[in-house]
Amino acid sequence: MIKFVPLEVVLPLRSKMLRNGAELETCILPTDSIEGIFHLAYYVDDKEVASVATFFPQQKDGKEGNAYQLRGMATDSQFFGKGYGAALLKYAVSYIKNAKAEYIWCNARSSAVDFYQKQGFQIASDEFEIAGIGPHYIMILNLI
Repeated sequence: MIKFVPLEVVLPLRSKMLRNGAELETCILPTDSIEGIFHLAYYVDDKEVASVATFFPQQKDGKEGNAYQLRGMATDSQFFGKGYGAALLKYAVSYIKNAKAEYIWCNARSSAVDFYQKQGFQIASDEFEIAGIGPHYIMILNLI
């Protein structure tokens, strides 16, 4: 089951999967207070969080149109390959289309590029390094 959740629900998985177990407070992103932000969680058996993601209205520099940025997407390693992340993203795409957005974009970890490509995202940059986190690509999913 996919639910809209408060920030506190996404932080433990962000910490575990994206920040090597860092303190939860350090996993709060500056964008977590942007107006229009929402967090989603995929619950297995209505109790265990398998996957999370955060979305907020934000154009990509140099690209026009209504857009949302995806940040902090993570799936717990015990649930890899079960389709929970893909289902969460599909749910978000439907919701964001209803908000009249033209595209969703993200800074995807290089290790996650295949996942995003399977969901329809396209690489839109050369590989670049985010300090302390690793190599990434900008990826875009056009909605119209």
